Amino acid sequence: MDYNNKANDYFNHERPEMLAFLPITCKRALDVGCGEGTFALQIKNKLDAEVWGIELMSEPGTEAKKHLDNVFVGPCENFVDELPENFFDVIYCNDVLEHLVDPYTFLKNLKSKLSSSGVIISSIPNIRYHDAFKKIILQKKFEYEGHGIFDKTHMRFFTKSSIEKMYTDLGYEIISHEGINRTRSLKPYLYNIPFLFTAMDMFYLQYATVVKRA
Repeated sequence: MDYNNKANDYFNHERPEMLAFLPITCKRALDVGCGEGTFALQIKNKLDAEVWGIELMSEPGTEAKKHLDNVFVGPCENFVDELPENFFDVIYCNDVLEHLVDPYTFLKNLKSKLSSSGVIISSIPNIRYHDAFKKIILQKKFEYEGHGIFDKTHMRFFTKSSIEKMYTDLGYEIISHEGINRTRSLKPYLYNIPFLFTAMDMFYLQYATVVKRA
């Protein structure tokens, strides 16, 4: 996958909506897909925590090494065996899992890396978001793009319910599961009329999920 043509800010998002899920008791964290370390550095500064990162691309990964305690550069699946067992209080996967060929095996293998009270926190794009709904259902299009839900580097697509099923099937217990980055558009209300307002998930660009070992 070619990530070299991404926008300049692709590797340094602050993601305050995801930082809000950070447990204040966290002492050791891992940020999968850490980019330049912008998000992970906030964890380190806020809680004086030990923070590790994994980043696919070498340039942002090199930058992350300046800020974090330990950074692996390359495909995240390659480093699971190098992560310590029963170690991390939090493992973040912010818009990462949809880029993996096999996110299921990756999440399964992360389970043993969590501390006894550790959690995995993920942000995953919602394919039922109203703009994606419009393109697929109304415009009859499914075309890859440079960014967003139809990002050409996305290998997997998820809905609210499929995210829940993925985690429960892998033996995780869901602590919270909620939509984030709600649209300000009124179009989802119109699209919901034929569904009798049972498709309110289309308001949310992503779903943020917090899970622990069952």
